[in-house]
Amino acid sequence: MRNSNLKVAVIGLGNIGKVVASNLVKGNREVMLADNDFTKAKDLAKSLGAFAKPSEIGEAIKIADIVIMSVYFASIKEIFTQYASELEGKIIIDPSNPIAPDEKGGFKKIIGQNESSGQILARLLPKNAKLAKAFGTLGAATLEQAAFNIPRKVQFYATEDNSINTEIETLIKDNGFEPVYLGGLDKSISIEVFGNLHEFGALGKAITLEEATERI
Repeated sequence: MRNSNLKVAVIGLGNIGKVVASNLVKGNREVMLADNDFTKAKDLAKSLGAFAKPSEIGEAIKIADIVIMSVYFASIKEIFTQYASELEGKIIIDPSNPIAPDEKGGFKKIIGQNESSGQILARLLPKNAKLAKAFGTLGAATLEQAAFNIPRKVQFYATEDNSINTEIETLIKDNGFEPVYLGGLDKSISIEVFGNLHEFGALGKAITLEEATERI
């Protein structure tokens, strides 16, 4: 039985998208799967079972109430433009980290050091869409391994629109984590790569609610 009547689509089936979709199915949440490679969506849906449905990107966005943009930061901006009318009024979740490989075998930010993808995307939102920053604080391996652990590990989120908090928190719980609301999107920089609440920043690992309370 689903925990919400709102339809969810995961756009982009890379490392994070695949794990988020898989966790949602484990949490008994139906999910539409979409990717530029439709075969990838079909194959993943087949492996996950009846709660997962493959779809073309445009159709998934049109049908979904909640759209998880599990693609590169630059690609989210392109999707906002290409599917502006379909995204009107939707709940959009941004797990992106605005980074690229550097010359030393690591990664670097591709936006200003004091900027966040959450705040940038908020200025580009389609009409009446509502944005939350979530599902980007842990790497794919940890996102998979820590899901549904007891005690549950935390997923932080930020949004300017408190009217969607319940749905975001339900989605995080269905993904196997305990939601922790940080505040508005000015907080999103802390849950992006290098941020103090990111696995690849000061956080360093998945943490419990008790541990999170000590850090925020």
